[in-house]
Amino acid sequence: MIVEPTFQLDQLADQAAEVLKELAETANLGPGKVVVIGTSTSEIAGQRIGTAGAQQIAAELYKGFEQIRSQYGFELAFQCCEHLNRALVVERAVLERLNLTEVSAVPVRTAGGSMAAEAYLQFAEPCLAESMEAHAGLDIGETLIGMHLRRVAVPLRLSRRYVGQARVNAAMTRPKLIGGERAVYRLPQTDGEQLCD
Repeated sequence: MIVEPTFQLDQLADQAAEVLKELAETANLGPGKVVVIGTSTSEIAGQRIGTAGAQQIAAELYKGFEQIRSQYGFELAFQCCEHLNRALVVERAVLERLNLTEVSAVPVRTAGGSMAAEAYLQFAEPCLAESMEAHAGLDIGETLIGMHLRRVAVPLRLSRRYVGQARVNAAMTRPKLIGGERAVYRLPQTDGEQLCD
């Protein structure tokens, strides 16, 4: 049975909390970790990305995100839209702890996006970071957050596939595997010749 996505404003905080909680538990997120979030409020409302941004939608989402962030203790970074070169809204303490490069702008609905603008209003000491390598990411509305994830990104299929009418994608990251059971340490020999080690 296929469940059709629906948009109901009063359900968005719960949906946001649900997807972020599953990501936090699956990726073992806690203090010291950072989750990058990209969100299209237009897509959530069933419109094409970048055409119908809504601060009210962003405010509801932020409630759900903040509930889970405070429960697990990780940090959030909100990706701006391409008009601000996909910079990230972060708390100044995160920028300084991670030695990120600061850029200057204030995100608004029409340049930065509603979700980034809402985060900027809600954070205690907001600033913009040019880029980062986050431990995990949540993408609501296919905003393309991969540029801000650590290598190696591992896609996650969350139980909830939609927030409002926007598709949800998520990823956690892991260290590069150097070795292990599939690693090859020497080339096979041919015709009885010893190959160089």
